[in-house]
Amino acid sequence: MQRSILIVDDELDLLQLLRRSLGPDLNCRIETASSGKQALEILSHRQFDLVLADIKMPEMDGLELLELIKRRIPYLTVVMMTAYGTVDTAVEAMRNGAYDFVTKPFDHDALIVRLEKALERSRLLQENFRLQMECRDSAAFQNLVGKSASMNRVYETIQMVAKNDLTVLITGESGTGKELAARAVHNLSNRSKKPFVAVNCPTVPENILESELFGYKKGAFTHASQNKIGLFQEAHKGSIFLDEIGDISHTIQTKLLRVLQEKEIKPLGDTKSISVDARIIASTNQNLEEKIKKVEFRDDFYYRLNVLPIKLPPLREHPEDIPIIANHLLEKHCAKLDKPSKKISAELMEVFMRRKWEGNVRQMENVIMQGILFSATDEIRTQDVDLGKMESPADNSKQPYLDLPYKEAKEHTLIAFNHDYISNLLSNCQGNVSRAARQCGLERQALQQVIRRYGIKADEYRKL
Repeated sequence: MQRSILIVDDELDLLQLLRRSLGPDLNCRIETASSGKQALEILSHRQFDLVLADIKMPEMDGLELLELIKRRIPYLTVVMMTAYGTVDTAVEAMRNGAYDFVTKPFDHDALIVRLEKALERSRLLQENFRLQMECRDSAAFQNLVGKSASMNRVYETIQMVAKNDLTVLITGESGTGKELAARAVHNLSNRSKKPFVAVNCPTVPENILESELFGYKKGAFTHASQNKIGLFQEAHKGSIFLDEIGDISHTIQTKLLRVLQEKEIKPLGDTKSISVDARIIASTNQNLEEKIKKVEFRDDFYYRLNVLPIKLPPLREHPEDIPIIANHLLEKHCAKLDKPSKKISAELMEVFMRRKWEGNVRQMENVIMQGILFSATDEIRTQDVDLGKMESPADNSKQPYLDLPYKEAKEHTLIAFNHDYISNLLSNCQGNVSRAARQCGLERQALQQVIRRYGIKADEYRKL
């Protein structure tokens, strides 16, 4: 579809000149308006990729026209034209939403370059908007989002694996969605109406993990004042998800191997084994074959686990999914944080597309949550988020909460602080809440209350 530009200026000769020169060079349909009022009338009936408007016009000047355009068509890209003496006014226009400004008289080649960039920005905005609508209208696959070939292969594998009862091993870097994939396997299986029990193995000390998994009898150890059912029994007829299984000890590996072979467990302090029917779904972000070579992981246990493998790709290997994932997360967290709908600016989306995202989707999710909390408008811009660059503390434009009412600003600051502080703390402690509590000087129960209050999942911060 051919691109289109609406040029607005009260100088009729200039309009004719720009129409003749810009149309062929930009391969665009050019329409003109001799006043702001006429421009608004045209915009109410036809769509354009770009508006090029003069600032100095009688009746309705360019700034007023810009304000009305942004109110009615916020996604439309606007470039202002100005004489040399009114550059300050053009800068003000950019603060109010103009994408760029050009000065008269024009250098034709420079003007073409500036307008090409503006048209590309408009294309990105329209694609972003289309993806938002697409994301809104189409359900994700079991909460996994993406339409790339690599993600479609993951969906096909999950659907195939879910149909049987064999053990599943999900591999992938931190933040790629291994627990979501495990839940998808469970939800699509004939066990979907039975329990799904998730265990983050590294966050539970070894001496406690065994009793958590298998349960214990009264008197099995000090303080065992009554019988306790283990997580395998809780998952009976359902699925048990053993997250980051590469970190468990040889002792636990040996006991889990017996469960896989015999389909039975022995609670601590009991002399009898108990049959269990729980499908094991395990995950790891480590190379288990390398750990086997280092005698850190049992090879017989590995081969029992790796019956049906599912490999989740890192985000850098399917960057074409970044826009739809970002918009999915944006919609999800605007609702979760009780904030009005927002959009991601074209410039920020470009930055998202270029980043390597070492923390994958989880890292992007944290950035988007910052943007929701700190963007002062309905658009999240690059300066609204922390992308790893140092900001000047004296630059108030980087701290939009300073313009908010005190209570709202305080709320935003507290939410952002707790998400940043607790996320960093749990990442440093590899998701171990007890160690995190000791490190930050809080009682474990107090830290857990903070974690729950701000909707943070401790088990998601394993080696982020």
